[in-house]
Amino acid sequence: MTQVIIWINGAFGSGKTQTSYELHRRIPDSFVFDPENAGYYIRKNIPQQAKKDDFQDFPMWREFNYSMIKYIDSEYTGTIIVPMTVVNPQYFDEIAGRLRNDGVTVHHFALCASKETLLRRLRSRGDGESSWAAQQIDRCIEGLSNEIFRHHLDTEHTSIESNAETIASMLNISLQPDDRGIVKKKIDRWKTQMQHVRFFG
Repeated sequence: MTQVIIWINGAFGSGKTQTSYELHRRIPDSFVFDPENAGYYIRKNIPQQAKKDDFQDFPMWREFNYSMIKYIDSEYTGTIIVPMTVVNPQYFDEIAGRLRNDGVTVHHFALCASKETLLRRLRSRGDGESSWAAQQIDRCIEGLSNEIFRHHLDTEHTSIESNAETIASMLNISLQPDDRGIVKKKIDRWKTQMQHVRFFG
């Protein structure tokens, strides 16, 4: 299998993290790289006066993630999966664009759904309409409509399994059979959700 980077983008509530880990479970020799971790490190290690509301606005956040993904790509022979919401075309270009200019293969997919569906999904995981994630929906939908963020996948009526299978099919990647029962799938999804609970403020 040709080494690739799969970037899963989307508004909060679009299913990007669950889809990424579904791919990870079913693609042998795959690795999930989470760019958000760099943001939390930056926030914890700078004075209050130097902080920004969105850690993506830090130039070193974009530089660090570009450098990390490039390094992993150069040292790792498996598939790299990157679940990350980025809706600023300039910021996306500073990471994915630079990687592509370096000859790194980056496949990008934006998971799309209506605002009503995204709000419903957020409520199901405990995020109300006044939550930080919910307040970003309009900005994300507008930003992701930019052509730079293709391919756009309509997830309005699709499952996590279907999202992963569609992405794999578009990339000619063979997924391992999923022999988990319904209960095991629910447990795995719950674990993924709990491991990625984010507190914004």
